[in-house]
Amino acid sequence: MKLTVLGPGCWGLTSAKLLNNNFDEICVWGRKEDLTPMLLNEKRIEKPLKIELDKKVEITSDLKIALEGADIILLVVATSGIRPVCEQIKKIGLKKEQILVNLSKGIELPSLKRMSEVVLEILPDINFAVLSGPTLAREIIEGHPTLAVISSNDMEVAKRAQQLLNVKSLFRLYTNPDMIGVELGGSLKNVIAIASGFASSMGLGDNLRGSLLTRGMAEMVRVGTALGAKSQTLYGLSGMGDLIATASSPYSRNFTVGSLIAKGKKIDDILAELGSVAEGVKTSKALCELAKKLNIDVPVSSAIYEAVYTDITPKEILDKLMNRKLKEED
Repeated sequence: MKLTVLGPGCWGLTSAKLLNNNFDEICVWGRKEDLTPMLLNEKRIEKPLKIELDKKVEITSDLKIALEGADIILLVVATSGIRPVCEQIKKIGLKKEQILVNLSKGIELPSLKRMSEVVLEILPDINFAVLSGPTLAREIIEGHPTLAVISSNDMEVAKRAQQLLNVKSLFRLYTNPDMIGVELGGSLKNVIAIASGFASSMGLGDNLRGSLLTRGMAEMVRVGTALGAKSQTLYGLSGMGDLIATASSPYSRNFTVGSLIAKGKKIDDILAELGSVAEGVKTSKALCELAKKLNIDVPVSSAIYEAVYTDITPKEILDKLMNRKLKEED
């Protein structure tokens, strides 16, 4: 059995390490410019997280080699890279029995499409699934267990992926037929995690942070259900479960972004400091654009969008949220 991981970032390499004992062969693919000499020669990275891969893992920049003979392929690239990578896959082609599983959480800009919509637009006839849930890479590398959910338009594909990717005592997987909900839960929660980091860093107390998470969750459900998701999915592992993890952990990149915004740092400097993608930054823009199209009120998400893309101060953000027109809870 062969596993291929497309994307040599933290989550991609963490996935390869987590699933090491499930497969006889593992291949990690990345662009030449993304493959460091340390990763190529020693099969490890030091930053932003220390990860050491098994000696059997093959590292390559040749996509054809990476895809050849793979039983399951994990797509773990930034959302902005999903379309170009899928275009490359299309040129090479996948075998009928191969399964492609997307692990990236976000919404494409400017199209506002979910990742499954992007993938299946380019590769309409493949076996495809999505995996989402509370999966902080550092905790998995440290050997802590977690749970996640796999969804597909073909539940036989989801069940096959579940069997291949479940890791006894470490990585428990559920299936869920609501692919829209699974994707949106994993994407939209990133914006609310930024809000949580913002409140935490400003020292506004647990009462306000709990309030922001609750109102943010309401926004996720309003937007998600309007787009076809089931509310129970959004309250499950890929939505609330992932939100609880990323909105309270210093290991969360989105939480860290919010924390640094509250300290007055600019987003370009923050992302340079992180050295990795925080999908909630772009998702805040996508979420607000979707909400505008759907005529849905998303004040918490709008505040984060303003914090990221304008010169509004942390105090002004707080004042705008706290002094809105009074209304019923929904």
